[in-house]
Amino acid sequence: MGKPASETSARAAQLREAIDYHNYRYYVLDDPEITDADYDRLMRELIALEESHPELRTPDSPTQRVGAEPVSAFAKVSREIPMLSLGNAYDEGELQSFDRRVREELDSAEIEYNAEPKLDGVAISLMYQNGVFVQGATRGDGVTGEDITVNLRTVRALPLRLRGAGWPDTLEVRGEVYMRKNFFEALNREALERGERPMANPRNGAAGSLRQLDPRVTAARRLKLFCYGVGKVEGGSLPERQHLVLQRLQEWGLPVNRETRLVRGAAACQAYYEDIGRRREELPYEIDGVVLKVDDIAAQRALGFIARAPRWAIAYKFPPKEESTVLRAIEFQVGRTGALTPVARLEPVHIAGVTVTNATLHNVALVEKLDLRVGDTVIVRRAGDVIPQVMGVVESLRPPGTLRFVMPEECPVCRSQVIRQQGEVSARCSGGLYCPAQRKQALRHFVSRRAMDIDGLGEKLIDQLVDRELVHSPADLYALDRETLASLERMGERSAAKLYGAIARSRETTLARFLYALGIPEVGEATALQLANEFGDLPELIAADEERLRQVPDIGPVVAGHIVGFLQEAHNRQVIDRLREHGVHWPRIEKAPQAAQTLAGKTFVLTGTLESMSRDEAQDRLQALGARVSGSVSRKTDHVVAGADAGSKLQRARELGIDILDEAAFLALLAGDVRNDDR
Repeated sequence: MGKPASETSARAAQLREAIDYHNYRYYVLDDPEITDADYDRLMRELIALEESHPELRTPDSPTQRVGAEPVSAFAKVSREIPMLSLGNAYDEGELQSFDRRVREELDSAEIEYNAEPKLDGVAISLMYQNGVFVQGATRGDGVTGEDITVNLRTVRALPLRLRGAGWPDTLEVRGEVYMRKNFFEALNREALERGERPMANPRNGAAGSLRQLDPRVTAARRLKLFCYGVGKVEGGSLPERQHLVLQRLQEWGLPVNRETRLVRGAAACQAYYEDIGRRREELPYEIDGVVLKVDDIAAQRALGFIARAPRWAIAYKFPPKEESTVLRAIEFQVGRTGALTPVARLEPVHIAGVTVTNATLHNVALVEKLDLRVGDTVIVRRAGDVIPQVMGVVESLRPPGTLRFVMPEECPVCRSQVIRQQGEVSARCSGGLYCPAQRKQALRHFVSRRAMDIDGLGEKLIDQLVDRELVHSPADLYALDRETLASLERMGERSAAKLYGAIARSRETTLARFLYALGIPEVGEATALQLANEFGDLPELIAADEERLRQVPDIGPVVAGHIVGFLQEAHNRQVIDRLREHGVHWPRIEKAPQAAQTLAGKTFVLTGTLESMSRDEAQDRLQALGARVSGSVSRKTDHVVAGADAGSKLQRARELGIDILDEAAFLALLAGDVRNDDR
């Protein structure tokens, strides 16, 4: 016989309270009272109770940290009180100048500062209503961030309900989410063992984890949190000293950095900075300096702000870790989009505990700006203490006879022509469809829904086809037979037959889709449609020079150069010819009369679900009338088409006063029954 409902409910509440308490001991006080096994037993009992009695499950239950469904996108969150940046100090003189300005402004002989390590993590804000966590967001531009509430719920150091009492009705807490160094290193070791690309640094690891669409992935990253301040406060008050605010936050269950100190005067600030610097490598998290804030909050208000930074706080940064070494070679890596990235091959040099032999040069423009030459002595910095960068040249040590850098004319991978448009910082390999370095990405784009729409040909299958040397260009897809497809991993005869049919059906397409599928740099769907309508068929487009292309609306010199360079490259032409030989075809387009372009120059955004047509069909109808379809609402948007269940885009349109069309009005506009007024 089961327990009475009241007893079961009481036990569930008791378990939630116990788990919250032990989370506080472990994550906030760093002083656990029970073993991990005992903690796991409490959690398993609560999970079992809630599964058998779903009515007992509460939004702030510890069991609700993991397991939510993946989200499709992140909504925008606006703040009444912006999250501002901090001014920087890089040496003791700049620190003293900051302290002097503060003392003079406040007419005080000595100032108390709240000092804490400056984490190299991700700034976030946490909103609590009546003590319950209701929303979390990224910093964004300070005023507007992204809603990452679901993912932040997986951070175990974050209390879903505040402890104790006395908190304001509305409390916005600011903090920093980070990834511990040892966990970051373990993740990268595992990635390398799987042959995957490692994360650049713990900060990027934390940022990427918080923006995962699947919160279960975020939960697996074991992110941590420190809170350092507050924003909006309503229905209550906080102490008038920064260090007391942090104490209060900790009492309410929010984690605060244990290295935080109250110091008096510039000399004590410098001593704190030097102490943290000495212990920097021992800390379990990455830091790049310390933050100093005037402790008296009334004094903070008196000091105010300048531009986007408070006058009462400063980030005292550690000096970048730099060494000099000799540049042995400049080589190039070809990215998935054809961009050539120069890489410096260096005489090995030891920087911050790591032997550096390669460093990024970002782009060709930087190489030219620094006048880098093989044989130069160069300054190398580990930016953010992680990624080595070449920062400059010691020209006084330049050996005689060095040669100026010359951009290669051929791709180092496929020997196609290298193109660099005037005014661009990067150069590109023009061998898009042919270049092995770009092959997988080119194929993924080629088969995508808005391109050739080959359903069932996903990333893993493409990887297999390329890795097994079965497909070298998109044209090879049309030479695949059922037997070859069935031989792929996780493919049976039925799946192979279905994919074979999808490939066959894709042979019948439109010129606009085909042009978009080719992956010509800077040619998106709208530009591909303009080109198709302008030239009608491929031979006419291939014959067009840059001057002719620039006569097409919205095509400038850079895009025209990309189109000509791509279509004149022999390798790309060979692939296009083979695609035609394999039966890829489209109807010729007779140039639409100008009168039919009733929506030319107008920008539309689609949101929600339409009953009469799909989102893709609506986009095609708009583009056929000359409209541009954007994925985001801005002040340049002319109309927003709102179907059922429209979300944040509709709200944004209302805020900006943009014309909103329901489905009936949209259909009338397409039919020409509504005059398209200029606004």
